[in-house]
Amino acid sequence: MIDQRQLPWTLTHIEYDDYRDVAQAIHDMVVRGAPAIGAAGAFGMALAAYQSPSMDMGGLIEFLEVAGLILNKSRPTAVNLAWGINRMMKVARDDVYSSVKEIRDALLAEAQRIADEDVALNQRMGKHGAALINDGFCVLHHCNTGALATVDYGTALGVIRAAHEAKKSVRCLLTETRPRMQGARLTAWELDQLHIPFEIIPDSAAGYYMRKGEVDIVLVGADRVALNGDTANKVGTYMLAVLAKENRVPFYVVAPSSTIDLETATGEQIPIEERSPDEVRKPYGSALIPDHFPVRNPSFDITPQKYIAGIITEFGVIAPPFKENLPQILKRKK
Repeated sequence: MIDQRQLPWTLTHIEYDDYRDVAQAIHDMVVRGAPAIGAAGAFGMALAAYQSPSMDMGGLIEFLEVAGLILNKSRPTAVNLAWGINRMMKVARDDVYSSVKEIRDALLAEAQRIADEDVALNQRMGKHGAALINDGFCVLHHCNTGALATVDYGTALGVIRAAHEAKKSVRCLLTETRPRMQGARLTAWELDQLHIPFEIIPDSAAGYYMRKGEVDIVLVGADRVALNGDTANKVGTYMLAVLAKENRVPFYVVAPSSTIDLETATGEQIPIEERSPDEVRKPYGSALIPDHFPVRNPSFDITPQKYIAGIITEFGVIAPPFKENLPQILKRKK
């Protein structure tokens, strides 16, 4: 994995040979972004299959079930993690195998397939979304949704990238995305590599620039999309959606169909991860807040569907009413 905690200062890769360390890496945000942790979870399951000492298929399945539980607990909000693990278990439980080796080989192949599929569908999402970007647009972007947050190319940032590759003039306003600064560190680093113009703004300045008329469209990712269209995304997204509505700026969510969770009726049912207060008190080791001051640190918030103009998927742009249109997309996928 690329250690995303070290960017933009150092590009460092870390190798893992234990699925439990993969789970810890997901929790510690060495790797982050819903599609990326879905793929990481899948490779974690493949790794677990090779780690298992079982020589019989039943014992291997039991080992994988435990590994799946451990990996799935590492970050509870993003549905892609559970989706990847469940897909791997479905492959493992298939009745076509005659040996443990065949299951292990099949799981490794499936993990690679998940990774390759992610790149292809991100490129498709990028093309669909780029149609919404006019030449000269200024895009407001929150958090990081690029190649770092996926296997490659990106979701919301992939739309910006596709527009740039289509020779459209586009520039970006990037929220810092506190407290871990994914916008200022990671998205800015990616856009700098791609030579796409950007400016970093404080999270609290988004409304200022919308009111001035400098923002043409808001693009964000999602870690889970409920049946009714409510979305969970990096904390601060809800605030941006409300500001966009007030200032008549279109607000779009960019997410693959694997992020759509039809089993979750509304955003109220999505579990929100609460992370360590030290991420706020001592970002990157520098103490800003005394230890005895109380801190709360939700990692995500819920954006109600009424603020969302559309959800961009690999199948195109889904418009409201989402409760009717999202299931149709998944039927088409099947």
